[in-house]
Amino acid sequence: MENSLKLIDLFYFSKNRSIKWKKYFPIYETLFEKYRNKGITFVEIGVLDGGSLFMWREFFGEQARIIGIEINESAKVWEDYGFEIFIGSQSDPKFWQDFYAEIGKVDIVLDDGGHTYQQQIVTVECSLENIRPDGKIIVEDTYTSYEKEYGYPSNYSFIKYASNLVDGMNLRTPKIKTKKRTSNIISNVSFFESMVSISIDRSEKLSLAEGISNNGVILGKQADSLRYADKPKLTRVTGFITSVKFLQTVPIIGSILKAMGVLLTNILKNINNKLDNLKLRRYFKY
Repeated sequence: MENSLKLIDLFYFSKNRSIKWKKYFPIYETLFEKYRNKGITFVEIGVLDGGSLFMWREFFGEQARIIGIEINESAKVWEDYGFEIFIGSQSDPKFWQDFYAEIGKVDIVLDDGGHTYQQQIVTVECSLENIRPDGKIIVEDTYTSYEKEYGYPSNYSFIKYASNLVDGMNLRTPKIKTKKRTSNIISNVSFFESMVSISIDRSEKLSLAEGISNNGVILGKQADSLRYADKPKLTRVTGFITSVKFLQTVPIIGSILKAMGVLLTNILKNINNKLDNLKLRRYFKY
């Protein structure tokens, strides 16, 4: 039987204790709506008092397999109510290895555990390859990346890690020449207030990045030729190189001109980029 109640209503109706930020509920409904009343496997980390387990079962429906992970053994009591409970530390890769070896791949992992950087990052790293196509990993309470208690400021906070996943997505673009290993299964990383959602896509489209054109009519100069139109010195250099293009076919002279042109253009681009960075700094407020 389908449940049409709002998730926050199910949260309040649950007889057992659960603590969530109220702002999470509309985000949950947006991220999870397509999984309702389907035979998914849902894993939540941090379920001690059991309230969220009952909420998720009501929300996703009878077909869903609801699994709880908790470091406190008291949570085993919820097995009597039809939930699967695993006891272990989310910062331990061996725990995750054994966990996924037993239950197989899952659709959703929701991390509401200890919120330390190590716990959050190890959870994601160990879960990425164990998420089914079109699945998600959700990490809650990512505000800890800005709390001194958890190590802020740090270059290895969870938010820095999540931003690094975005870097990896962009490095897949063929325009970027890199030898860095990047993941081909992350389709997007979405940032919300105190929450990060990582979506998984195992189809071939993530490895098929290619530029295409519809061969339509070209109107005037192309955008790439006007990219630095507001940089007079750079434009004059590139313009001069273009004006003596006929000399570039002359042996030796042509090679020298080409090399000089590339060198001067790169020097000026570097200078202009640094100057732009100084101007842009004021927009980086936090």
